[in-house]
Amino acid sequence: MRLIYNEDMPKLPPLIELRAFEAAARHMSFKEAANELCVTPTAVSHQIRLLERYCGQSLFRRRPRPLMLTEAGTRLFPVVRDGLEAFATAIAAVERDGRKQPLRITTTNAFASRWLVPRLTLWRKQRGASALDVIGTDTVLSLHGGDVDVAIRNAATLPKDGVAMELFRDSFWPVCSPRLLRAGRSLERAADLRGHVLIHFHWPPFVPRAATWQRWLNAARRRWRDIPDPGEMEHLSFREELHAIDAVLAGQGIGLLSDLLVGDELRNGNLLKALDLKLPGFGFYLVYSPGHPREREIAALPTWLRSVR
Repeated sequence: MRLIYNEDMPKLPPLIELRAFEAAARHMSFKEAANELCVTPTAVSHQIRLLERYCGQSLFRRRPRPLMLTEAGTRLFPVVRDGLEAFATAIAAVERDGRKQPLRITTTNAFASRWLVPRLTLWRKQRGASALDVIGTDTVLSLHGGDVDVAIRNAATLPKDGVAMELFRDSFWPVCSPRLLRAGRSLERAADLRGHVLIHFHWPPFVPRAATWQRWLNAARRRWRDIPDPGEMEHLSFREELHAIDAVLAGQGIGLLSDLLVGDELRNGNLLKALDLKLPGFGFYLVYSPGHPREREIAALPTWLRSVR
């Protein structure tokens, strides 16, 4: 990358030299300036001599004591003081504006809708000053383009595109509405699936060990002898996981669903585990770019997310 400089712009000495001069002139003491800047008086003296060399004239009268500004130092001091104050004020304003901006979180549509959004009221009660902007999408958004601050990824292994930590894991169970079982007895074995509708949703081909009904039936063969053929059941398929969950809630069939995404419904009885056999799910990972300017705010997320599970 080629940098283009404005040749008409006057060159400035390093900020460290200006800070040393401003502190010494304000205190009229190299020692007190050193204490303020957390350096030695010798370091302050050295920085001021560099500035004097840059200016081509003395800025302090060192002898006889007490320390005094020269005419050049007197002219320079208010300009440097006001300039540093303007820098500090502008930077503080930018920093405040940054904290007011919502923290942008990307995650899957299903996790956003079924888990995260219902809990945002709790976040506002605990950390009302930190707003969240939830971006639900099944497209994996880059953390390095500046469009998002943090991601909650659902993956088989630890993501490699940033600083990552596991939040929790899920399992996939055959789940149905209790209304679906009122007309007959509860399901006790895989053979009881005959005559029911199995609800499916699309898994991307690159997902390893996807929690599909075919995998569940293969696992069921290790427990039960009588396993129904897929042709003995009706099937209802959806592209979106959210739509499959809605269909199960509506009593349209039995779905193989994440116990994390339908955890609230399982706890309040709106859904039931139809059979006692699960498939392992995946990890939910919080990921952000190393050195992110809002790393302190991001650090509060994992504890809160785990606490409201």
